[in-house]
Amino acid sequence: MAKPVLEKEGKTVFLLGNEAIARGAIEGGIGFASAYPGTPSTEIIETLAAVAREVGFYVEWSTNEKVALEAAYGAAMSGVRSITAMKHVGVNVAADPLMSSAYTGVKGGFVIVSADDPGMWSSQNEQDNRYYGLHAFIPVFEAYNPNEAKETVRMLFEFSERFEHPVIFRSTTRLSHSRGPVKLGKIPERKTRGTFEKKPDRWTLIPAYSRKLRRKLVEKWENIRRELEEWPFNKFYDYGSKYTIIASGLAYGYVMDALEELNLREKVNILKINTPVPLPHGVVLKALERSEKILVVEELEPIVETEVKKLAFEKGVDLEIHGKDLVPQVGELDLNRVIKAVASFMNIDYKPPEPVTNIDVEIPPRPPTFCPGCPHRATFYILKKAANKLRLKPVYSGDIGCYSLGVLPPFEEQDIIVEMGGSIGVANGLAHTIDQPLIAIIGDSTFFHAGIPGLINAVYNNAPMLVLVLDNRITAMTGHQPHPGTGLRATGEKTIMIDPEKIARAVGVEYTKTVDPYNVDEAQKVLEEALKYVVERKKPALVVMKRACSLLIYREALRRGIENPYYRVIEDKCTACGVCYDFFGCPSIIPKPDGKAYIDPVTCTGCGVCAKVCPFNAIVPGKPASEEWNKLWF
Repeated sequence: MAKPVLEKEGKTVFLLGNEAIARGAIEGGIGFASAYPGTPSTEIIETLAAVAREVGFYVEWSTNEKVALEAAYGAAMSGVRSITAMKHVGVNVAADPLMSSAYTGVKGGFVIVSADDPGMWSSQNEQDNRYYGLHAFIPVFEAYNPNEAKETVRMLFEFSERFEHPVIFRSTTRLSHSRGPVKLGKIPERKTRGTFEKKPDRWTLIPAYSRKLRRKLVEKWENIRRELEEWPFNKFYDYGSKYTIIASGLAYGYVMDALEELNLREKVNILKINTPVPLPHGVVLKALERSEKILVVEELEPIVETEVKKLAFEKGVDLEIHGKDLVPQVGELDLNRVIKAVASFMNIDYKPPEPVTNIDVEIPPRPPTFCPGCPHRATFYILKKAANKLRLKPVYSGDIGCYSLGVLPPFEEQDIIVEMGGSIGVANGLAHTIDQPLIAIIGDSTFFHAGIPGLINAVYNNAPMLVLVLDNRITAMTGHQPHPGTGLRATGEKTIMIDPEKIARAVGVEYTKTVDPYNVDEAQKVLEEALKYVVERKKPALVVMKRACSLLIYREALRRGIENPYYRVIEDKCTACGVCYDFFGCPSIIPKPDGKAYIDPVTCTGCGVCAKVCPFNAIVPGKPASEEWNKLWF
């Protein structure tokens, strides 16, 4: 398999933004890398894991972002250059050690990658993690394309090491998941073993030491700001105009394209910012003093804008400053949004091109749904049947994962989705305040990430709930990364396989079972039994619904050359009842004009659950599963 991220020095290759960040870390001499998968950050560690043995550094998928940051922080304490990567909400999980890392500092270069998600393409909220830099006194760096991302990350290890201070590299979805030409530099020798120097007054954050470290931190912050006056990726292009646009990170690319579109290239001054936190005052002041009117273009919050306005006020520079009055604060930037903002700033009467509306094509609706063969579909179907049979109306406390789709028809079995691990945590509160049965639904990876403390709390405080662990044997939503329950590490090495049911028993859950959701009758019986236990005994119970992700198995079957089975409908037996396509909802099952079901053999994964839910036995194997294929599921 070709590894473009390891091509030779001087070669230009086409890399994904996240691959470029990984290459920057390699060129920066990392010896340690850790992360928890989360879109749009996942490919950084995937790329590093694929080459770790060849290059010679340690890499891991950690149980959650807090542990990932702590692990990389610890390695950096010993003088080993380290990187940790996570999506924006993952930084919330890691915020406790993040804040402390600025107080103690580090010995080896320490880069924290926050991959923000403007537009919420795959996230529950939209937040700008540059605020963490302001809050924690940790400098934040941005880039506008993959090549600059690579170069910035490479330089950050030396910068961090020189100041003995952590740094944040902020990416966004568009940068992480766009491709561009990247010129590769030298891959240096690296240090993977360090030494820890005992200095309690630095590494132990008790109040007496922390007060002194706080004063040093504030002094160091001003030294960092002065250093950034000469940072090579902050550039002021002075074209003699009274109008200046300040563009931070990815916004710079959109601004340059917008100026091209409006025929304004070299007619407006440009201040390109790569270091929004702390903002280099000297560079900015130079731009302010040459201008009468300023537009700040940045994605999400007015962080640079606020600092620019503050600086202008403090220095007595009288000029007009625009930002979020013209640039949207909600959603990710795109070229049209930036063109509109620049045109308004420049008092240009701009009319966007008319959208193409004369295409006479009806695009069929494509609502999000579980993949064909997804074990979660079987779980939600069985769970609804079990609750209905017992005449229960549960509150379903959901979580972050593929199973979040359970909120949609036909299942509608996710009433609450807040954050990773929130299913069990929120259910703890509801258990003591409402009379309805509670079902906390959480995935296997999420259970290890943040579910265990909530489960312990439920046992300790006797919060009656059924905890359903949907174990599809992998971290599926972010692209099949291993976790502690898979028995594999980031590099593919085998390790101990940790069992959620055994953890539950160890912390005091009395009723625990593991069942295969493809065994519909048995699984329904177990769920009914578990729900009765919770309702009657007023205690927590845990059931693991264990079956591998269908895409994981399909991929493995292709790799081994094993033919995929599929099912078909016996038309004479089909009564068009709609159970298979309306209530079970498999996308491979399509209603024909007469209402009878048809199974697409191309997309069918051969799971066979539809045959078990069909009340008229009208679904049978079209191509039976081979013995080799059956073994793949376990």
